[in-house]
Amino acid sequence: MSKQPSLFTHDPQTPADISRQTPLQATFKLFKEFLHKSGKSQHTIVAFETDLRMFAEQIGGSTPIGQIQTSDLNAFLEWLEANAPRKDWTQPLPQKSYARRVTTLKVYFKWLHGLKAIPSDPAKPVLQRSGPAPLSEVLTMEQIQQAIDYTRTLKKGDEQDYRPEMLFRLLLDTGLKKSEVMNIRPQDIDRMNRNLPVLTVRHKSRNVYKERRLDLDPDWLHVYDLYLEQYPRKPGHEGIITCTARNLEYILTDIAEGIRLPFKLSFEVMRWTCAVRDYRLGMDEQSLREKLGLSEASWYETGRKVRQLAEKLAFVNHDDTQSSA
Repeated sequence: MSKQPSLFTHDPQTPADISRQTPLQATFKLFKEFLHKSGKSQHTIVAFETDLRMFAEQIGGSTPIGQIQTSDLNAFLEWLEANAPRKDWTQPLPQKSYARRVTTLKVYFKWLHGLKAIPSDPAKPVLQRSGPAPLSEVLTMEQIQQAIDYTRTLKKGDEQDYRPEMLFRLLLDTGLKKSEVMNIRPQDIDRMNRNLPVLTVRHKSRNVYKERRLDLDPDWLHVYDLYLEQYPRKPGHEGIITCTARNLEYILTDIAEGIRLPFKLSFEVMRWTCAVRDYRLGMDEQSLREKLGLSEASWYETGRKVRQLAEKLAFVNHDDTQSSA
């Protein structure tokens, strides 16, 4: 009988084999053994394992553990509050359930850090919450234009560096998650009709592959082509993104600093900005839910927040108009 091939090429056999390059999901078996040896109950072990698999589904099970940052954990917890199953969807995620997920992340990453598999513990700064998560920050229309203008001043040699503008406008138009951006391939962009380009996003949910088709700004294709000229793909690399996910986060941070944004610009903020912008421009909630790839149940909370943010943004814009009058 032939031996079943390993799911990951970097599967560690002992804790000492784990390094910062080890895929997230490849560590679960050894972490489970650690919990057993630590005297955890079977109920706790199953709960921790479920939490981690949910985290892996969101961030990608093949993500190297050394690339996971505190921002990724906070983004997952925010997603969890909007999407985690519960009996009454009119109520926020119970504090006890939220606290357990935070505990899972803290125990897991403390274990990895203790093994010296990662240089720092990204879960250490994560805080327990005493209530529902606050509303996300979103960009105003003025801030969006300022950000686009700023990206056009960034240089690569004597030319504009097209990666920042390509990234910012892609996130603004699609609301993609970081893992989804990293997985985009050239063949996912349908440009047969240059006036109606479409991006196909594929993802796996509960062992079922799904896809959604997102309209792209035709003008974005020009920026995208210039980006590809500056950053040609490396042999054997399928994705259009040639840098690490962390570098993309640095780009967003640089944009925020460049326009003196009073809050941190992240993938999560861009996703909310996309949703609120589309909602304010008249997209119906059903289409917006499908665009973001959310279930009807998860949209209940997310939709409520989108409406609140849209109302808040309208109020801010009204005040700005009054001030300038």
